[in-house]
Amino acid sequence: MSKTLIGKKVGMTQIFDEQGKVIPVTVIEAGPCTVVQLKTVETDGYTAVQLGFGDVKEHKVIKPVRGHYTKVNLKPKKHLREFRVNSVDDLKVGDELKVDTFEVGDKLDIQGTSKGKGFQGVIKRHGQSRGPMGHGSMYHRRPGSMGPTSTPGRVFKGKKLPGHMGHETVTIQNLEVVKIDLDKNVVLVKGSVPGAKGAILKLKTSVKSK
Repeated sequence: MSKTLIGKKVGMTQIFDEQGKVIPVTVIEAGPCTVVQLKTVETDGYTAVQLGFGDVKEHKVIKPVRGHYTKVNLKPKKHLREFRVNSVDDLKVGDELKVDTFEVGDKLDIQGTSKGKGFQGVIKRHGQSRGPMGHGSMYHRRPGSMGPTSTPGRVFKGKKLPGHMGHETVTIQNLEVVKIDLDKNVVLVKGSVPGAKGAILKLKTSVKSK
């Protein structure tokens, strides 16, 4: 079965390996996660596992979600995520998955929501160049010509224009597990992951790892 966990981004730091090289790492509080539901091809049409993460007071959970947990005699969790997996034979509802699910050297795909940038222009959003900065140019950071005139008389779909930037679901692939702290439920992965500090992340065994 694929190794899966829900985690929370703590922040970034750096560590040194045996050769003294600096490794930039992201600190992720991964688990403990509770198995809330198992889905199979026979019952649901696909194979997946639902994990719950983080404690929450019961009155803060909406009634339908509370019933989802009550049905399997579990306390509600703050975050609920579903992972597609190849098999759920090794799991049962109520199992607790901890950070020792992973090992040093594992390659992970980590999914999160990127930082929101609000409404941005084409220079920041698409990396376009600015116009002349002389007072007379009257053209500095605008998107430029729309192109077509009477034929075809419209702007083509996909034109790079100002708009909402960030706050998108992003997956970073093949991040290496550098260190695991079992006492603090913390995993250190090489490189950066999407989102701000405190962002909820989905950690899963990489699908394209060599």
